Amino acid sequence: MKQGLSLRVSQHLALTPQLQQSIRLLQLSTLELNQEIEDMLDDNPFLERDLEEEEREAFGLNQADAAASTQRDEEESWTPSSDGVGDLREESRAESQVSDTTPEAADVAESWDGDGSVDMSPNDTEWGGDAPAKNASGDDDVSASDLRGQHVSLTDFLHQQALSLRLSAEDQAALRFLIESLDEDGYLTDSLEELAAGLAGDDLETREELVHRFEVARRLLQHLEPTGVGAADLAECLRLQLQAMSLQDEAAAVRDVAMAMLQQPLALLAKRDIKKLAQLTAASEALVKAALTLISRLEPKPGRRFVDVQGQEVIPDVIVTRAGVDRSGLMRFKVQLNPDVLPRLKVNDHYANALKGAGKSEAATGLQQRLQEARWMIKNIQQRFDTILRVSEAIMQRQRSFFMHGELAMKPMVLREIADELGMHESTISRVTTAKFMATPLGTFELKYFFGSGLGTESGHNASSTAVRALIKQFIASENPKKPLSDNQIADMLKEQGIDCARRTVAKYREAMRIAPTQLRKVL
Repeated sequence: MKQGLSLRVSQHLALTPQLQQSIRLLQLSTLELNQEIEDMLDDNPFLERDLEEEEREAFGLNQADAAASTQRDEEESWTPSSDGVGDLREESRAESQVSDTTPEAADVAESWDGDGSVDMSPNDTEWGGDAPAKNASGDDDVSASDLRGQHVSLTDFLHQQALSLRLSAEDQAALRFLIESLDEDGYLTDSLEELAAGLAGDDLETREELVHRFEVARRLLQHLEPTGVGAADLAECLRLQLQAMSLQDEAAAVRDVAMAMLQQPLALLAKRDIKKLAQLTAASEALVKAALTLISRLEPKPGRRFVDVQGQEVIPDVIVTRAGVDRSGLMRFKVQLNPDVLPRLKVNDHYANALKGAGKSEAATGLQQRLQEARWMIKNIQQRFDTILRVSEAIMQRQRSFFMHGELAMKPMVLREIADELGMHESTISRVTTAKFMATPLGTFELKYFFGSGLGTESGHNASSTAVRALIKQFIASENPKKPLSDNQIADMLKEQGIDCARRTVAKYREAMRIAPTQLRKVL
C-alpha cells in the first residue's frame, strides 16, 4: 500500500457553543426559558436584569411613549405628495396590547364526565415603603375577595377534614399517608399491600399491622368529602357516591339497579347495552335506562374541582389584534410579541468595564469567557423572539381567512411552506411552533394548530383537516340527541359538501376532538 499526502476541500457545519445555545433556546417554552434565564442570572455575574426598563414598564412610561407615537403617526399618516395624492404612511408599531381569554373547551369524551384588591394605607415616611395594607372596612379579617384567588388542593382539603376526627396518633398518621398517596383525580391506585410493603419492607409482621391500619384509614377516607375519594377504580368511585345518596323508595330501586350494573363490566355501560344489562341484573329495561341516567350524573373524578386551573393558564408568546380596514375593505391584523414574556436583560457595565484593565491573566481569560457567554445569551434570546415573530407573521398572512371567519376557513398548510417563505429549515419552524402560543381575537392557540394536512374536494382544491374537524363538530352539535349521527352518516354529509372523507378518517378526527361515539351520545 502506497502512502502519500493530498489536499481536499470540503464543507461541514460546526455547531459552536453559541449555535447550540441558540437552537436550545428556540425550542424552549416560555416557562422553560424563564427558568433558563434564572439559572444564568444566578451563575453569571456579568448578566443582570435591565431594571430601568422594568421601572419604565411599571410606571407606564413605555405605554405613554407608545400612545404619543401612535398619535403623532395618526396625525401625519396622510402626507400630501407632489401630485396631490395622499401617501399612507406605515402604521405605527406601537399599539396597546389587547388581551384575550381562551374559552374553556368542553369535555365530551366520557358519557358521565358528567382579584380582589385592598387599599394601601398612606405612608408618611418614604414613598413606596412597607406600610401595611388594611381593608377598607377597617377590620383585620381576610375578606372573601382575598381568599377567592387562593387555591386549595385536594390533599389540603382532606387534611383539614381529618383534623376534625378524633383518632389515635397511629390512625391519624395512616389516614394522612393515604391522603398523600391519592392521585390528582382522588383515586387510591396503589393497593394497601403495596403501600405497606413500601414502608415495612421485608418485615411481615409490621406489614400486616400496617395493612390493618390502612384498611381502617381507607374507610375513614371514603367518608370524607368529596364523595368517591379514596376509591381504587371508577366502579368503586361511582358505587361510593350511590351509597351516599338518601333516596325515596322508587329512586332507591333505581339506585339498587345502578349498584348491580356497576358490578358488571364497565364496557357494557359504555356501550349502553340495555338488553344485556337488564338480563344480567334481572331488571326491566325501563329501570336500566333510569339507572344509566343516574350514573351519568355522578362525578367520575372527585378531585377534578381541586385542580389548580390558574396554574395551567397559557401565556401567549405573540398577540394578534385587529388593526382596522385597508382601502379594499379587508380587515387588517397586527402581530406583536407579548411584552409580558420578553425578558429584559443587559450586561453589567461595572463588571465589564473593570475587566478591561485586568490584563491577560488566566483568571481574566476565564472572566472574559463569562462575559462573552452573557452577551451570547442576550443575543440568542433576542434572535429567538425575532424568529417567533417572523414565523407568526407568516402564519397570520397565510391563514388570514381563519382570523376573519374562524376554523371553517382554515387553509391546509405544512411546515415546509413557512420554511421556504422565510428561508429557514423545516426543523427550525418545527422548534418555533412547538409550545409557543398565539393570542387571537378568536382565542389562544399553539402555533402548530395553524398547520394541517389537506383533504381532496370535488373542485380540485384541498380542505384543511382543521376545517373538516370544525365541520364535523358542527354536524354533531346540531344532531338529534335521540338519533345521533354515525361516522358513516357524517362521512356522507361531508361528501355532500364536496369533501372526500372516509369513515375511519371521521372516526379519527372525532376521537381527536374527544367526542364520544354514537352510542354514548344517544339520549335515552
